[in-house]
Amino acid sequence: MSTEAATVPQEDLIIEAYGGDARAAVRELLADADFLRDQLYTASVLVSKGYARSWKPQYERP
Repeated sequence: MSTEAATVPQEDLIIEAYGGDARAAVRELLADADFLRDQLYTASVLVSKGYARSWKPQYERP
């Protein structure tokens, strides 16, 4: 990682990755969050309680 990239806020880098379109960046981040929630749900259904030591996922941040 270059020192220049380390000084640019992460939010700016994300928006730059979408050609400066903040709405597109937010849409993609929301789609990623939805995908990850789905993956968490799938993992929680497939992993046994003994393996997870009674861990239960949280789908939203507290």
